[in-house]
Amino acid sequence: MSAEDRWLLPEGIEEILPPDAARMERLRRELLDLYECWGYELVIPPLIEFLESLLTGTGNDLELQTFKLTDQLSGRMMGVRADMTPQVARIDAHLLKRDGPVRLCYMGTVLRTRADGFGGSRSPYQAGVELYGHRGHESDLEVLVLMLETLRVAGIGAVHLDLGHVAVFRALVRQAGLDREHEGLLFEALQRKALPEIRQQLSAWVLPAPCEQALLALVELNGGPEVLDEADLRLAVTGEDVRDALATLRRLVAALRRRWPELPVHIDLAELRGYHYHTGVLFAAYVPGQGQAVAQGGRYDEIAQVFGRARPATGFSTDLATLLLLAPAAEITTTGIYAPPVEDAALERRVAALRSQGERVICALPGTVVVPGILGCDRLLVRRDGEWDVVSLPALPAANE
Repeated sequence: MSAEDRWLLPEGIEEILPPDAARMERLRRELLDLYECWGYELVIPPLIEFLESLLTGTGNDLELQTFKLTDQLSGRMMGVRADMTPQVARIDAHLLKRDGPVRLCYMGTVLRTRADGFGGSRSPYQAGVELYGHRGHESDLEVLVLMLETLRVAGIGAVHLDLGHVAVFRALVRQAGLDREHEGLLFEALQRKALPEIRQQLSAWVLPAPCEQALLALVELNGGPEVLDEADLRLAVTGEDVRDALATLRRLVAALRRRWPELPVHIDLAELRGYHYHTGVLFAAYVPGQGQAVAQGGRYDEIAQVFGRARPATGFSTDLATLLLLAPAAEITTTGIYAPPVEDAALERRVAALRSQGERVICALPGTVVVPGILGCDRLLVRRDGEWDVVSLPALPAANE
């Protein structure tokens, strides 16, 4: 690398500069206040853990996304977190060990070996909530509503919500008696909505006619909430698990309609994102012009069984940097007081008193000439009759001029 290129960051690794860093910090504080109002407690997991802990349960899908290194103290493999969900599940199961529902929230940078999409970040600032200890649709609804509230606080408008339920596909696979290999092939084809390929696969596997027709129907069962009525008809013979899943989706849609009658809701029974660890409802929020979901989540019961305490779980996560990029840029008005470079005990006391009141005070450094307005200062400390007074400077140029 040449001397001219030493300042370059790796592809997909970003830094946040003023004033965007201040906007992100403001959003972070607002979201933490929001989550606290809903009863969610903040946890701060470590940046690195032993690999077998990070790649457990939910983390199994993250192996290719995880940077790995050797711990020089123990000789064991460690990983840099690519997702905080497995860590929070470990905290609930192994450290808190509380009975009843537990609500946790988290925020922090995660690191990934590759970005989710073209031009995406490999170091998103992940924020999310997890609710443990309850299996009903009510906890899914709480997390889902909190996800939408998060987007509202961030200033994200025109949200479109996608809903799915992995239990439908799981139940149909069991009924068809598919082995792991055939299940994987069908899963991949469903994600591409490759109907001719799916027809060919199902025909070659010689499945019972009702199972074949039900699996074929999944490709077409997507659209508005009315799709659930069609699913009731086309999947009527598929068993109680499927009926329960459709009933859960219907309850969620009805609850969302009461709160946000105009919210666009899309149902897709072939949406199997996170299929290997999700166990129930899936949801994702999209905005026009953005190909990737801006927030997503779902149910992942029993993930913490490997930590010695199986717990029902549901949650969502988002990337604060993405939210800031998509939200209208809020103007940050910077004000402050400029203090002259004078060694004076009374001035020092006055500066300390102003700062204790929450004022932003910048002390000039000897030998420098700076226009206070460039630093965002609209006032100046001046000595008058032996006292240091704050004087307005309305004529000074603004910081961005």
